[in-house]
Amino acid sequence: MLKDIDAVIFDLDGTLVDSMWMWETIDIEYLERFGLEFPLDLQNKIEGMSFSETAAYFKDRFKLPDSLDQIKSDWNKMAYDKYLHEVPLKEGVREFLEYLKSNKIPAGIATSNSRELVDLIIDKHNIGDYFSSIRTSCEVDKGKPSPDIYLLVAMDLMVEPERVLVFEDVIQGVMAGKNANMKVCAVYDKFSEKDDKQKIRLSDYYISSMKEILH
Repeated sequence: MLKDIDAVIFDLDGTLVDSMWMWETIDIEYLERFGLEFPLDLQNKIEGMSFSETAAYFKDRFKLPDSLDQIKSDWNKMAYDKYLHEVPLKEGVREFLEYLKSNKIPAGIATSNSRELVDLIIDKHNIGDYFSSIRTSCEVDKGKPSPDIYLLVAMDLMVEPERVLVFEDVIQGVMAGKNANMKVCAVYDKFSEKDDKQKIRLSDYYISSMKEILH
């Protein structure tokens, strides 16, 4: 899958780190503060949205009294401890990043998460040196499935989109990579297991773990 590829771009949550499980927990706890129940359609509705877009969606849908900045600040605080103590790198990630670095294949991150939490994750796992560009969807006009975030990182890496390989774990992310005219490898994640058939259909490749790439 690395044939004719000049750069690799990764999603972060569910792709590089095992963190998707905790966001549903945070959403449930957060809504409970306002005496609200967690709607079953919520995760599908917000999938792919940037941190800012998600905050705006919550404020509008649940008629929250807090400002967008306050909502995002509360989420950051709720997630901070979990990222620090409960979220590991996914299997094979460090080895694959090391392989890319050794073979001088530039890598970037294109994530919907907040900059504060991205920086925390990068520092905690000491993986900053592997990436030449780290961008969040809050830096572009539209979150995934819009291609904006992937095109921005490709521009940073100075590579043509069609020579980029994207790793993504959710449908909206896979679509963002394909909409950017990039090759996409879908990554298994327990959180999005129910969507595996569609992820396989939409993507160029599918892996259960990054460990598979080097073996």
